[in-house]
Amino acid sequence: MKSTLAQVRTYERSVQLLMVNQFSINLGFYMLMPYLAAHLAGPLGLAGWLVGLILGVRNFSQQGMFLVGGTLADRLGYKPMIIAGLVLRIVGFATLGLVDSAPALLAASAATGLAGALFNPAVRAYLAADAGERRVEAFALFNVFYQAGILLGPLVGMLLTGVSFRVTCLVASGIFALLSIVQIRALPARRGDDVKREQDQEGVLSQWRGILANRPFLLFSLAMIGSYVMSFQVYLALPLEVRRLGGDGTFGTASVALLFAVSGLSTILGQTRVTAWCKARMEPGHALVWGLLVMGVAFVPLLAATAIHVPDGGMGLWLLAAVPPALSALLLALGTMIAYPFEMDTIVRLSGNRLVATHYGLYNTICGIGITLGNLLTGVALDAARDAGMSALPWMALLVLGLSCAAFLYGLHRTGRLAPPTRVTQTEPATA
Repeated sequence: MKSTLAQVRTYERSVQLLMVNQFSINLGFYMLMPYLAAHLAGPLGLAGWLVGLILGVRNFSQQGMFLVGGTLADRLGYKPMIIAGLVLRIVGFATLGLVDSAPALLAASAATGLAGALFNPAVRAYLAADAGERRVEAFALFNVFYQAGILLGPLVGMLLTGVSFRVTCLVASGIFALLSIVQIRALPARRGDDVKREQDQEGVLSQWRGILANRPFLLFSLAMIGSYVMSFQVYLALPLEVRRLGGDGTFGTASVALLFAVSGLSTILGQTRVTAWCKARMEPGHALVWGLLVMGVAFVPLLAATAIHVPDGGMGLWLLAAVPPALSALLLALGTMIAYPFEMDTIVRLSGNRLVATHYGLYNTICGIGITLGNLLTGVALDAARDAGMSALPWMALLVLGLSCAAFLYGLHRTGRLAPPTRVTQTEPATA
C-alpha cells in the first residue's frame, strides 16, 4: 500500500484529488445502497414490487443519462459536472433517510442515479486528460481507490445501520457534502482539448452522430459488455451458489463476505503490479484479450465443482460451498485487473482525444444495458439449471461468454480496429 501511495504522489494534484474523490464516492455509496432494500421493505413496509421499482429507477436514471452527462461534461467542463453530481447525491441520500412516501423515495432514487451519470464520465475524462501519457498506470491506481471504497463502504454502513438507517443516510450525505466543498476549493477547472472548436462547428446531435459512426469504438463497446456481465457475477451468481450449497445461516453469510473480501483485497494489493507486468510485456489489445480470457476461465472452478458429489454436511460441504466461488472471485478480480486500465485507455485512444467524456458516457450506457440483459439471461440459466438438475449450465454459459468476447477482441486487435483513429484535417476526424 505504501508503494501505491508513493505512485499516487508522482501525479499532479488534480489526479491525486480525483482518486481520493472516487474512494470517497464509493465509500458513501456502498455505505448506504446494500442496506436500502431492507430499509424499504422492513421499517417502511413497502411492497416488494415498489422496492424493486425504487431500486430500478436509480439504475435506469444513471445508465440512461450517462450519454447526456458525458456530453455536458465536454461542453461545460469536467469540474461543474463533478460538483453537480456530488450535490445531487447530497440531496438524494439525505432524502432517502428522511422521507417515507413513495413519490419522494422515487425522486430521491432518481437523483442519486442522475448524480452518477453526471460525475462518472467527467471524472474519467478529467483523469485521462491530466494523466497524459501515464493514463494506463493512472487508471490502475484509480481502480485501487475504487475497490477500496467498495470494500470499506459496506462495513462502515453495517455499523451505522446498526444504530439507524437514517444515520447511515445522513453520514453518507455528509461525505458527499465534504467532497463538494473540497472539489469547489481545490479542483482546477478542466475541459477536453479542442472542445471550444468542436462546439463552434457542431451541435450536440451532430457530435452524437459522429460518435455513433465510430465503428471501432462501438465494436469495442459491444465486445466489453461480456467483461461487465462476468464481473457482476460476484454480486449475483456466486453468492447464490454459495447460499445454494451452504445455506442462509452464519456459514453462508461468512462465505459471501469472503467473496467480496477476496475480490476487493486482491485488487487493492495486486492492481499496480499486474498493470506494470502487463504493460512491460503486452500490447494493449493483447492485455484486453488476456483479461477477458482469465475472466471466462474464472468459472472453471465452479464448473469442475459440479462434477463432485455434494456431501450431506460437514467440512466437505463447507469447502465445496466456499472454495470454488472464492477461486472464481479471485480469477474475476485478476481478469479485471489485467483489462481495466487498458480498457479505459482504449476508449480515449478510439475517441481520438475528442469528446472523451461523451465517449465514456455512451460506453457506460452500452455496457449498462448489456449488464441488465446479461444478468437477466444469467438468472434464466440459473433457474433452468435448478429445474433441470443441470448445475453446470450457468457456468458453462459464462465460460463460453468469456471465450467469445476474448475472441471478438482478438479479432478487433488483429485487424487494427483498436488503434487510435487518424485525423485527416486539424478539426475533422477520419471516418472509420
